[in-house]
Amino acid sequence: MYKIIEAKQLSDNIFQMVVEAPRVAKKCLPGQFLIVRTGADSERIALTICDYDRQAGTITIVFQTVGASTKEMSKLKTGDSFHDVVGPLGRASELTDKSVNELKKMHILFVAGGVGTAPVYPQVKWLHEQGVDADVIVGAKTKDILILEDEMKAVAGNLYITTDDGSYGRSGMVTKVIEDLVGEGKKYDVCIAIGPMIMMKFVCKLTKELNIPTIVSMNPIMVDGTGMCGACRIIVGGEVKFACVDGPEFDGHLVDFDGAMKRSMMYKDEEGRKLLALEEGDTHNGGCGNCNG
Repeated sequence: MYKIIEAKQLSDNIFQMVVEAPRVAKKCLPGQFLIVRTGADSERIALTICDYDRQAGTITIVFQTVGASTKEMSKLKTGDSFHDVVGPLGRASELTDKSVNELKKMHILFVAGGVGTAPVYPQVKWLHEQGVDADVIVGAKTKDILILEDEMKAVAGNLYITTDDGSYGRSGMVTKVIEDLVGEGKKYDVCIAIGPMIMMKFVCKLTKELNIPTIVSMNPIMVDGTGMCGACRIIVGGEVKFACVDGPEFDGHLVDFDGAMKRSMMYKDEEGRKLLALEEGDTHNGGCGNCNG
């Protein structure tokens, strides 16, 4: 069992938990993920590691409630435990393979969308610990769902906040901020974009035009985390890859986003049925179309 040291709600449907997992904390690097299960018969949930404390033996996860399993997970409180925490899994950020001297010569831009701020944070923090500052753009639909602002501000070289509705920070999509920064004379050697699939697609479309190499994280499409379920099968540069074993990070200019988004929609109906059954409980009357209620 893996004890939850701290559990808190960051926004309407985004939650953060600090979990006791010393072996994971000892080995993990930015960009990697883990698999959690709330109970022995629960669904396996793949989550990117948001933070870790090797000395305390803890890891931090941030997740959004999108289905029955994450809804169930959001009910866990401080003092409760996960049945399983497995990791670290996946390949670490390619930035961790570079020397500090190499990194200090680079101009790095991170683009985070929504809950994608969580997997961006450990990479920016790791760079900061190496004495390397990076520019960070964090986008959200509204101010109310903006997360980890103070944490990001403490480690980013420059932090640019933007909201779709203009309720906080700059107004508009993250792509507009990229255009503004480049227009102001900023030059970048690499961009790391993590967030909703559609956001990453359009960031890559823009950065390709601007000739900025771009890395994306395909963690949103991972399911079982081992490559066996095939849910995270994607085409990268014309080759078949699996996000959980070959990634989760890939060259964004080579990813077939349209195919990946179409594939991810295949699981929405089943996810919706399970959420409906969970929410209705004993009153469930068959509205999910998957039972004889």
